[in-house]
Amino acid sequence: MIRENLEKVRENIVKAAKDAGRDPGSVTLIAVSKTKPVSMLQEAYDAGVRDFGENKVQEITEKYPQLPKDIRWHMIGHLQTNKVKYIVDKVTMIHSVDSLKLASEISRQAVKHDTTVDILIEVNVAGEESKFGVSPAQAPELVMQISKLPGIRIRGLMTVAPPVSDPTENKPVFCALSQLLVDIDAKNIDNVSMDCLSMGMSGDYTVAIAEGATLVRVGTSIFGEREYRVDR
Repeated sequence: MIRENLEKVRENIVKAAKDAGRDPGSVTLIAVSKTKPVSMLQEAYDAGVRDFGENKVQEITEKYPQLPKDIRWHMIGHLQTNKVKYIVDKVTMIHSVDSLKLASEISRQAVKHDTTVDILIEVNVAGEESKFGVSPAQAPELVMQISKLPGIRIRGLMTVAPPVSDPTENKPVFCALSQLLVDIDAKNIDNVSMDCLSMGMSGDYTVAIAEGATLVRVGTSIFGEREYRVDR
């Protein structure tokens, strides 16, 4: 089932990219595997997936040793500063950096592990109180501050759009993030390469691609509905 789901998602990505006059190869599919067992991730891996997204540090640290080493792990959920040390040498990219405090800890741990971590700045474009991320107005200044830290490379921006019944309702959100990326890129800040736009999920990734997404985070359309474990 996962293989068939992946084929459909990939077809949609290719079509959305071509319709937007873009190279489908410019869009990376991140399979969001939070709460899913290793067996399902292995199935997706066998079907060609190499980029996996997780929301929790604990899931990355549990799954990391059980799966092939060429997997590119993406931390896409809110990251607490005290958890950075557990994943800084395991992840390809951290999508959810929304404060100088968090970035400083990532920098400290990256230097300690003699590595450089690619990060994205999370922007709360829609201004939802329940979501993390800086406001679009605060983003340029935060980028400027973080760019001076060692062991970190800012690669672009990320947003979590609101849940909507009609995906096209999120077009203004994606359009605004895309424009913000262009505006920040125009500042030519050292140690900043604005080449990644992480936006779009199962319900709206084709709309996000039309607005310039280079990384789409798709979970439900690949793995099915999430099952949340209840801690007893």
